[in-house]
Amino acid sequence: MATISSSEPISPDKGHHPVSNSEPVNIDIESQNDSPKNEATTSTDTASPSEDADLEDNSNVPRLSILRLFWFFFYNFGLFAWGGPVAQIALIKDRLVIQEKWITLARFQRVFSVYQILPGPEAAELCMFFGCLSAGRLGGIVAGLAFILPGFVLMLVASYVYWLAGFENKYFNASFRALQPMVAAMILRAAHKIADHSVINQKTRKVDPFLVITAICTAINSALRINIFISLGLYGVIYTFVSRRLWIPAGLLFVLQYVGYAIYVVFRGVPSPVSLALGIAKTPSLINLFVLGLVAGSLSFGGAYTAIPFVQVEAVLKGGWLTQSVFIDCIAIGNVLPAPLVIFVTFVGFQGGMADGGLGSAFAGAVIITLGMFFPCFLFTIAGHSLLEKLVRNKFLSAFFDGLCGAVVGVIAIIAAQILKSSIEGLAGKTATDSIIVAYDRISQVGSAAVLYLLALAVLYKFNNKYTALLLLLSGAIAGQFIFVS
Repeated sequence: MATISSSEPISPDKGHHPVSNSEPVNIDIESQNDSPKNEATTSTDTASPSEDADLEDNSNVPRLSILRLFWFFFYNFGLFAWGGPVAQIALIKDRLVIQEKWITLARFQRVFSVYQILPGPEAAELCMFFGCLSAGRLGGIVAGLAFILPGFVLMLVASYVYWLAGFENKYFNASFRALQPMVAAMILRAAHKIADHSVINQKTRKVDPFLVITAICTAINSALRINIFISLGLYGVIYTFVSRRLWIPAGLLFVLQYVGYAIYVVFRGVPSPVSLALGIAKTPSLINLFVLGLVAGSLSFGGAYTAIPFVQVEAVLKGGWLTQSVFIDCIAIGNVLPAPLVIFVTFVGFQGGMADGGLGSAFAGAVIITLGMFFPCFLFTIAGHSLLEKLVRNKFLSAFFDGLCGAVVGVIAIIAAQILKSSIEGLAGKTATDSIIVAYDRISQVGSAAVLYLLALAVLYKFNNKYTALLLLLSGAIAGQFIFVS
């Protein structure tokens, strides 16, 4: 999950003063330690009446008709949602808060702190929030759809083109072969960015060693093939105990998880990779695709990167109706479109529908799984922001979510390693029965993939421009034509 800040520290009473359009704004969503989330989750104290009045002031919000509202969010945000959540949230903040002053900066920070903790893409949730302010709940739905629609249509077209090009086209495959190690680098970089604020103690504003341990242990659990639901829930509870200095129950839970795992291994053996799945999408029927999207959307704490391992396990490992290489390709496509990254599920639904019943089912599957993915964030946002804010300010729940968010980092790091391994193994293949020339060619391609991975990682750490991912993947697609076309 992302954090967002202005170039100056934000305090609640700063919201009473207008922000100049010429004031420089420095958006650093992932690495901000002085996050509004910290303020929102460390205290249940209520604000003073004057502060509450300011933070609920909608007098500057324009009352737009439904059609005008749709066009406003479609044209200003949906079509220009390039660069991932960092750029998307910065765009919304700059236009609606800094320039047009729909709400105060302090109120924006408090609103954003709520959506940081909830599952779903924060940029889409912010559009829904502003839509609700302008035209009620229907306006929130319309604003959210306007933001999502361009990316959804583009992903639907990309899915169809991917199917038309065919999986055996050597030029097509060469480009995506080069993109796969780059996707692994992007996910690893995302894990680092999320860790920048997910392992910060809300009281001391410093790195919390217990949250670091939570992330590491969750990664170990994933490597041991312990179900991610167990790990996320367990470490949320453990950190809740730790935050209250209840060391004995926290220690008991920590030890018991591995005792239980050891007993399971003795009697049942090491869990298989499919043990990480719930088995809700063994076949890609429309109802199964909807449930897959619904559960993935409900688990997307930290954004799409948390949904990736769940969808991968269900579709690739348990269901077997999607190959690992095609799954990685859909993440690469999602990174270059103006949309929340969770839009990758549209591609998954298209491929699943195609496997289940042909082209008509493919388009239906793409729509159904996308509806399931976005339904939770629409529900949470439209249901009422004030209720959500009260829940976020609850000390017990905030500690649980802090532990859960720390655990998410470990899950994302493991999926990055798995995708890198898959991209390398896919190139290497089995060389024992190949001729020396063929084996040498495959090994050289593995080396090229490793170089692409390291270069992509270096570029992602060096440059933070919103078009970095887009330019990087386009460059990789071109490079693949020279490296992997034989």
